[in-house]
Amino acid sequence: MGGTVDHKLETGGAARPAARQAVGRTGGPRGLGLALLIIATAQLMLVLDDTIVNVALPAMQRSLHLPASSLNWVISFYALAFGGLQLAGGRAGDLFGRLRLFRAGIAVFVLASMAGGFAPNETVLITARIVQGCGAAMAAPCALSLLAVTFPAGPARTKALGVYGAMAGLGSVVGLLLGGTLTEYASWRWVLFINAPIGIAVLAATWTGVLVPGDTERGRLDVPGAVTATLGIASLIYALTRGGSDGWTDEGTLAAFGIGAVLLGAFAVAERRSRAPMLPVSVIRDRNRGGANAVMLLLGTVMLAMYYLLTLYMQLVRGYSALHTGLAYLPNVVGVGIAAAGLGPQLLAKLPARGVVASGMLISAVGLAWAAALLSPTSNYWAVLVPAMLAAGVGAGLTFVGCTSLGMLGVAPRDSGVAAGLLNTSTQCGAALGLGALAAVASAVTRSQLAAHTPMAALTNGYAAGLLAGAAIYAAGAVVAALTINARLSPDELATH
Repeated sequence: MGGTVDHKLETGGAARPAARQAVGRTGGPRGLGLALLIIATAQLMLVLDDTIVNVALPAMQRSLHLPASSLNWVISFYALAFGGLQLAGGRAGDLFGRLRLFRAGIAVFVLASMAGGFAPNETVLITARIVQGCGAAMAAPCALSLLAVTFPAGPARTKALGVYGAMAGLGSVVGLLLGGTLTEYASWRWVLFINAPIGIAVLAATWTGVLVPGDTERGRLDVPGAVTATLGIASLIYALTRGGSDGWTDEGTLAAFGIGAVLLGAFAVAERRSRAPMLPVSVIRDRNRGGANAVMLLLGTVMLAMYYLLTLYMQLVRGYSALHTGLAYLPNVVGVGIAAAGLGPQLLAKLPARGVVASGMLISAVGLAWAAALLSPTSNYWAVLVPAMLAAGVGAGLTFVGCTSLGMLGVAPRDSGVAAGLLNTSTQCGAALGLGALAAVASAVTRSQLAAHTPMAALTNGYAAGLLAGAAIYAAGAVVAALTINARLSPDELATH
C-alpha cells in the first residue's frame, strides 16, 4: 500500500535529518515557540474572518445603504474565494515556496482588509471580500504546511498541531465576540481594519528565520487541474449557499450543482492525464487521510450552523446584544482550547487516533442533543447552554487536533501544501452545506409550528430541531472515524496501528 511508503518517509531515516534541520533552523524550543505563534496567529486571523463580519452586517447595511439581498454575499463571496482556491493555493506553495506564498497571501489579505474597511459602497466592499478570500486561500494551506515541515515528527509536532487546531476552532467564536465588541464600541469598519496590525505583525515575524520553508517540488502548476478544481469547488459552495436561502429546487441552485459536478468530473479526468497532477494520488488514497477529511467535512457541516442557530436564538428569542452574544460563547472557547491545545495531544500520544476523533464527535453530539432537548424561550443559560457549548467545544477540539494530525500523516514533504489545502477545503465545503441545510430544517419546523405555538416558541423549536439534526451528523462522524481511521500517533513517531 502507498500509505506504508509514506509512513516510512515520516518516521524513517530520511525524516530524521529534516527534523534536526528544522530544530536547528529555528534555534531550538524558543524558535519553535515563535514559529508556532506566527502560524497560530495567522490561522486565527484567517478563520475569524468567516464570522467577524456577521454581527456587523446591520451596521454595514445602514452605513452603505446595502440592499438586504446583498448582505448574504458579503459573507458568501469570502467563503467562495477562500474555499474554492485552497487546493490551488496549497499546491502553488509546494511548487513555488510555502513561505513565499504565505507572505504573499498575508499581504494580499491585509491590503484587501484595508480596502474593505474604507469601502464607500457595496461594489468595493464585496470586491474586497473576494480578494480577502483569495489571500486567505494562499496563506492558510501554506501555514499548515509550514508547521508540518518546521516541527519534527513526534510530540513537538503533535502539540503544535493541537494549537493550530485550537485556532481553527476558536476562530469562528472569537470572530463573533470581536465583531460584536468592535461594532458596538468603534465602527463596523474596524472588523476589517483589525486585520492590518495583526497581519503586519505576522509578516514582520516571518523574517526572523524561525519558519523552515522546506524543499519545493520541481515542476509547474497543473493549470487545467487548478482551474477545474477551483471553479468546481466554488460552484459547489455557491450551490450549497444558495440552496439554503433560495431553496434546493431553485433553478440557480440546480444549475450551480450541475456546473460543479461537470467541473469536478473534468478535474478528475485532468488529474489522471496530467504528468504532474495538482492533487497527487498518494495524498488521497490513504484511508486515514480520507477518513480525516470526511470527518472534517462533517464537523464543518455542523459547527458554523450551530453558531448561526444559537446566535439567532440568543438575539431574537432572548434579546441578547451582539456583545452579550459573543461573551455567551466563552464556554465553547474554553472547551476548544482545553481539548485542542492540551488534552487532545496527550490522548493522541496514548490512544488510537480513531478513539480520540470518534470520542470528540460523540461528545459534540451529546452537547448539541442536550441543548436541543432542553431549549425553550426561557431556558436557563447556565443549565442549558453552558454545558452544551462546553461539550461541543471539547469535542470539536479533540476532532480538530486528531483530524489535522491524520490529514498530514505520512504526506511526503513536497505534497504538504496540497494536503493542507484539502483539509481546509473539506471544512469549508462542510460549512456551506451545513449552514444551508440546518437553517432549512429550523425554518421548516418553525413554519409548521406557528399555528399552534407563540412565535418565540416556534422559533425556539425550529432552532432545537436544527441542533438535533446537527447532533445526528456529529454521531455519523463518529461512525465514519471508527470505520476509516486505523493509525496511531505515538510519543516518538507516527506509525500504523
